[in-house]
Amino acid sequence: MANPHSPTAGTLRCILVTPEATALDTPAEFVALPLFDGEAGIAPGRAPLIGRLGFGELRVRHNGQTQRFYIDGGFVQVVDDVVSVLTNLALPAGKLDPSAARSQLQTALSTHAAGPAEMAIRDRQISQARGQLRVASRA
Repeated sequence: MANPHSPTAGTLRCILVTPEATALDTPAEFVALPLFDGEAGIAPGRAPLIGRLGFGELRVRHNGQTQRFYIDGGFVQVVDDVVSVLTNLALPAGKLDPSAARSQLQTALSTHAAGPAEMAIRDRQISQARGQLRVASRA
């Protein structure tokens, strides 16, 4: 008996998981996601991949529709046309609050970082806010 969750020929299966829940489990024709060092596009038949995610937009296209999510880092694994995304936070693009992201960005930019640990925290907050603003602007 065929597995109802396995992808069919020419499609992917995209699974988006946070610590709280599975945010998405859907067939897809194409998945784009933010890697730590750039964006990756995943199409059916792609070679296996494991990557570190950055802060930004996950796009899942199926039947002419595109679902958009803000994801907050994590990891992706692609194997046998299954794209497994593990992230701390996944928000549908329509649920992002651009004014809160702008406020977070202004606060982070104006924060004085006294050492490497504080600089890392500030840089993370800046990257998160900018990622949310990019995703919100496309929603």
